[in-house]
Amino acid sequence: MQANWREGDWAVYRKSKQGATPGRRASQVIASSKGETYRYVVDKFWVVDEVLPDGRLRLITARGKVHTIESDDPNLRRPGFLQKLLWRERFAVVEASRDNVSHSERQTGAVGA
Repeated sequence: MQANWREGDWAVYRKSKQGATPGRRASQVIASSKGETYRYVVDKFWVVDEVLPDGRLRLITARGKVHTIESDDPNLRRPGFLQKLLWRERFAVVEASRDNVSHSERQTGAVGA
């Protein structure tokens, strides 16, 4: 269980996807039986916007989308020291997005799709 998340913490979320053309950041790519589609995972770089009273996390993406997930979700992890160095530009984009969207807009769900 991931404990002690705080507002502003960097987070990496491993998201499962399916499609005809996996992107360059796709990993664990598995072709369907006929090879028409692929299942794969992509690392998403998010920042903790708020730790909710029930322990769930409100995370914000580089495009300003908001996701609320359990703090112990197995797909959620903290980046290690080396990953922080390698991915610092990605997290800087997310932090800039977070700064551009007011807290009230995030709470009302005005940020979006």
